[in-house]
Amino acid sequence: MKPIRILLVEDNEGDIVLTTEALEDSKFINEVDVARNGREALDHLMKKRGYEEAILPDLILLDINLPIMSGHEVLLEIKNDKNLNSIPVIMLTTSSSDTDIKKAYHNHANCFISKPVEIDEFMTAISGIEQFWFSIVSLPRDQN
Repeated sequence: MKPIRILLVEDNEGDIVLTTEALEDSKFINEVDVARNGREALDHLMKKRGYEEAILPDLILLDINLPIMSGHEVLLEIKNDKNLNSIPVIMLTTSSSDTDIKKAYHNHANCFISKPVEIDEFMTAISGIEQFWFSIVSLPRDQN
């Protein structure tokens, strides 16, 4: 089975560690790349500024509150790019604001998940993402 490549776009080091640990503990084979701000995420996806050899992800986990470019701005760029718009984007953020939720779906996010505060609940949420997106849903593959 080919590994599932995930781009985690997150600036909080604690959330990066928790998310990558949860993904490593799963029954699925994952390869996780991390971008720590919106510009870095787009450079990775568009293979620019040092990311020319980057492999496009099968799934993007995108925070909203990022330095340089917000997650909303990154989402808009992804969904307006014909080479990237078929990659599913899950907004994974601390926000539970109705405004953020509406804006994310208006800009064609595939899913919006508010990060649980408790570690066990957070790990369960990541496990649920994997279960749904990797065993129930069919993802487009080999987009490179």
